[in-house]
Amino acid sequence: MVMVEQPRYTPVELIRITAEYFKTKEIDAPRLEAEVLLAYLLDVDRLKLYLDFDKPMTQDEVSGYRLLVRRRAHGEPTAYICGKREFWSLDFEVCPGVLIPRPDTEVLVERALEVMGDRGTFLEVGVGSGAISTALLKERGGWSGVGVEISPDAAGVAARNIEKHGVAERYELLTGDLYEPALGRTFKIIVANPPYIPTEEIGGLDREVSMFEPRVALDGGRDGLDIIRRLGQGAAALLEGDGYLLLEFGAGQGQAVKMIFEEIGSFDLVELLKDYSGRDRVLRARLG
Repeated sequence: MVMVEQPRYTPVELIRITAEYFKTKEIDAPRLEAEVLLAYLLDVDRLKLYLDFDKPMTQDEVSGYRLLVRRRAHGEPTAYICGKREFWSLDFEVCPGVLIPRPDTEVLVERALEVMGDRGTFLEVGVGSGAISTALLKERGGWSGVGVEISPDAAGVAARNIEKHGVAERYELLTGDLYEPALGRTFKIIVANPPYIPTEEIGGLDREVSMFEPRVALDGGRDGLDIIRRLGQGAAALLEGDGYLLLEFGAGQGQAVKMIFEEIGSFDLVELLKDYSGRDRVLRARLG
């Protein structure tokens, strides 16, 4: 019996082959995705892949990588495969049942920091992975935070992330629907990245979103604005005088969101703020 020797691949060869394969599957940033999966498998950073560019991989490593590539090609998000996602230059645990933090949401953090000052307490509604709250606490050592999350599973992930990044002593995590667990308290800032996808549009999203990410974190009702309306209508009872509410919204929703807050009548300043691509992304409203 003649034994056929299996080809020996180097990291760079596998990345090249995988990137080409991912292109056929219409996966965004195919080379980056290939690098991230291989770095995760080998438990190294991406730079290390290229430092060891000519070191052949073992057959077990190649087989393990192929399994990860197959999962990604079927639509499973890389963040769920690896169990983590970077946000604000920090690593956060993520898993199915927790919305994956996006770079665009860093704009929400930046705009909140502009009006936070040195000391105070903020409220985040819909904490998810805890990425927004953690970023704010890391940047403002004089602040404390309270978070509300409706999903017990997501709240557990958020608690671990907040503990991991050393800000748990300044944070209280509550489970419940929107403002309800925090009623009777007031805050200088309220922040939220609420569900804002219209119900009928969810099925048309990229499959890695529509098939894998939690619907409760996506579905904003018929026009995508149901939760945003509730956030606006209930904010005055929880904001201190001159306090701010900031929230993220979807493409093309800016004027409708602004009108909602202007019609409420509790805010003396309502403004739309742009993301890195020049699109309206964040609403900032000041209690008047």
